[in-house]
Amino acid sequence: MFRLAQYPTYQVFLSVVVALVASGLLFPLWIRVLRFRNIGQQVRADGPQGHLVKQGTPTMGGVLILFVIAGTYFVLGNVGRLSLLALGVTAACGLLGFVDDWAKVWHERSLGLTWQAKILWQAGIAVTFGLLAVNWAGLSTDVALPLMDLSIDLGRTMSTYVIGAVTITVPWLYLALVFFMILSFSNTVNLTDGLDGLAAGTVTIVMLGYAGIAFRQDRLEAALLAAAIAGACVGFLWYNAFPADIFMGDTGSLGLGASIAAFAIITKTELLSVLIGGIYVVEGLSVILQIASFKLTGKRIFRMAPIHHHFEMLGWSETKVMVRFWIITGMFAGAGFALYFVGSVRG
Repeated sequence: MFRLAQYPTYQVFLSVVVALVASGLLFPLWIRVLRFRNIGQQVRADGPQGHLVKQGTPTMGGVLILFVIAGTYFVLGNVGRLSLLALGVTAACGLLGFVDDWAKVWHERSLGLTWQAKILWQAGIAVTFGLLAVNWAGLSTDVALPLMDLSIDLGRTMSTYVIGAVTITVPWLYLALVFFMILSFSNTVNLTDGLDGLAAGTVTIVMLGYAGIAFRQDRLEAALLAAAIAGACVGFLWYNAFPADIFMGDTGSLGLGASIAAFAIITKTELLSVLIGGIYVVEGLSVILQIASFKLTGKRIFRMAPIHHHFEMLGWSETKVMVRFWIITGMFAGAGFALYFVGSVRG
């Protein structure tokens, strides 16, 4: 008799399909709910002028994306501590994004929470995730060097606290790395979410790469979660493709960005994530360089940052930018997976 549990590859594929079908079927209803409640996107006045027509398009699609991801993960029944923590940090940053989205809708402006408030909450989420990962799930504080049989232990500088019957280890340097990664990826995915289909498509590609890495590590529960994230994003893309019927909002971009950081941490590919998620590194650096150049010289390097807007200003259509950035993401993620595979074979 055919037993699905005996075929983990099929389970991972099923996770993609279940999440894709669920999001594909539920989004029309969610879009109608958002329109009925008049929950629409607030467009930046200083952004590309062609984006002003998107004002009022339903937003907060990330709410349904996160529910589909969680539902698929629990329905398939493979739950592990580290993957559960990855889902938790995704949901927590998604909740932060939801508060930000709601503030924008409520005040009818493109600015929600202050950047100081976002960083403070992201710090709290990151520290909680890091402490639980190390103390509850037994995550190593070693950081592997790609293609080298070497690692750096960031847990050497640590403190131990006894609270009642509980002993908590606080690896300060490793917690700093966890915070930096969650802060960086959640905010750079948020920056990338500026064109129809761009963020959802790139996250799909990156998470498929992490599904492969987790599967290679015999971490089926993590592979299923990564596959569910990819499937939910593909289902969302059906309605987010240009011209978008719905946007994911900060609920989706902050949550999905945090999931990439979480997977880099639980699969111990912290340094390799710079390559796997290279498209987000490029997007983030374009903003940093633009601000630094303008403050130091009074001149801008790009016509507009993040860099996807620069290509829009050069006359590229949204679809052309989106597809080409997907291709670049595939190259980055593919190269990262190849380096991981070579390193794991050599190891």
